[in-house]
Amino acid sequence: MTVGGGVTKAGTTREVKGEDEMTAGEPSAADDDAWGAEHPPSIVRPFLLTAGRIAGGDSLVPTIPIETQVVATDLGLATLDAFVFDQHRDIITVCRQPQSLAEIAAKLRMHLNVIRVLADDLRADGQLALYAPQAESARDATVLRRVIDGLRAIPDSRGAIRER
Repeated sequence: MTVGGGVTKAGTTREVKGEDEMTAGEPSAADDDAWGAEHPPSIVRPFLLTAGRIAGGDSLVPTIPIETQVVATDLGLATLDAFVFDQHRDIITVCRQPQSLAEIAAKLRMHLNVIRVLADDLRADGQLALYAPQAESARDATVLRRVIDGLRAIPDSRGAIRER
């Protein structure tokens, strides 16, 4: 049973389902973290945020690794209200505590390469600090084994844990 309708930022209508219509596989606002529940998806297209730039597009600057830790600087936190795009402010807000690029992309529900470009812009402006992992630790077999074991420990969609 439809209990009402809503209007999105773009002006299109969407149906709002009652609790009895939601299926078990459908995410609900209660399942979302506080960030997702408070911030609906943006209507700003990714190419507008990055001005058409792509991660690693400048051959002199390597692509920022996905596991790079990102944290907001004092300057970034002090200038939260001065950002033109909400996404810049959102990245700084999420990065009050160190986060990897992958975590930021997941929390903000944005494409990883958009996060890479925006994080690099914010780093260049002194609003974010980036801490890339050391190359030799990424090739260390014990680190890779711990990552694989950690991934196997995550239950799949059925709740089953993978055997070794």
